[in-house]
Amino acid sequence: MRCPFCAHEDSQVKDSRSSEDGAAIRRRRQCEGCGARFTTFERVQLRDLTVVKKDAKRETFDRRKLERAISLACRKRDIAPERIERLVSGIQRQLETRGDEVTTTEIGEAVMAGLKTLDHVAYIRFASIYKDFDEARDFAEIAGEVGEEPAKSPPPVADKLL
Repeated sequence: MRCPFCAHEDSQVKDSRSSEDGAAIRRRRQCEGCGARFTTFERVQLRDLTVVKKDAKRETFDRRKLERAISLACRKRDIAPERIERLVSGIQRQLETRGDEVTTTEIGEAVMAGLKTLDHVAYIRFASIYKDFDEARDFAEIAGEVGEEPAKSPPPVADKLL
């Protein structure tokens, strides 16, 4: 593993632990060149995903984009980061089981389903961007969908999405 500080090629693993309910391994490493310590994560990747955009362009699936979109929707909400991480992992596993290519629509719908069980406000925030709301009544319609039903706490998001 290349050191992020000095770019030296070799590092030593000092500690390994399971994280994210066993979905990843956290490794604490030390650079053999400069001695700096850093952390890496290993996750199971079933296959390389290609995202098919609405304009038919293709790009490699980027987990960080998914994390960023969900985190933005959940911003300033009282949601534990572990729950967001479980949601992201669950969506990624769900998409990987579908095949080598996924559409942006499939990703958006999976995020919508996950956020609806996680937090209604985050769901509405994401929906406003994903569905490209133009008017206030668009918000009212989506808010009517979630209605009075409370968000489940804590939802088994990763298991439910699979």
